[in-house]
Amino acid sequence: MGLYKNFVSQTRKPEGTLGKMMVNGMNGGHAKMADWGISHLEIVNPSELLEIGCGGGRNAGELMKKYPSAYMTAVDYSEVSVEKATSVNQAAIDNGRCEIRQADVSSLDLPDEKYDLATAFETIYFWPGLEKCFTEVARVLKKGGSFMIVNESDGTDDASLKFEKIIDGMKCYTIENIEFALYSSGFSDVKSFHHESKPWITVIATK
Repeated sequence: MGLYKNFVSQTRKPEGTLGKMMVNGMNGGHAKMADWGISHLEIVNPSELLEIGCGGGRNAGELMKKYPSAYMTAVDYSEVSVEKATSVNQAAIDNGRCEIRQADVSSLDLPDEKYDLATAFETIYFWPGLEKCFTEVARVLKKGGSFMIVNESDGTDDASLKFEKIIDGMKCYTIENIEFALYSSGFSDVKSFHHESKPWITVIATK
């Protein structure tokens, strides 16, 4: 269990060799779920995007494809993730469309009311308090801006709850948990979607 626990725990904050292995698998392993989540976005022509907990950087790239005129800021608190996401999106960075930086969602070093859309894929499980972190996301969003959360777990599926017991600091949330925290953090007009055959969930809120 020791090596297995060490490996799966890299989902929280990838570090070292095991972290690089984990990040290399994230982009492909979560692609279908991420694309399903992105398909629910109705926002039109955003100018500033923020991808929080960007992991391997694949989703930042997909969002730039969906919104070709938008500028992307992607952040992650793992140095390994920042390196991988930078490599994946190097062309966009070189073209002046994207920046990727190391940052902690509980205290984002970003301007107030700058972003039209913030996204969080497979990451809120590890955030240090939903209301605290959601309030920080609300701070950097423009009034009327959107915040989309996409999770592989709906907070009740056996597989994810098993990982919750193995990975220190992991917490799986139900749609109801997430909605309550969003409303408590200043968001409104919360819309939720549950995949018809998988425990995937997407929650989109407006500031």
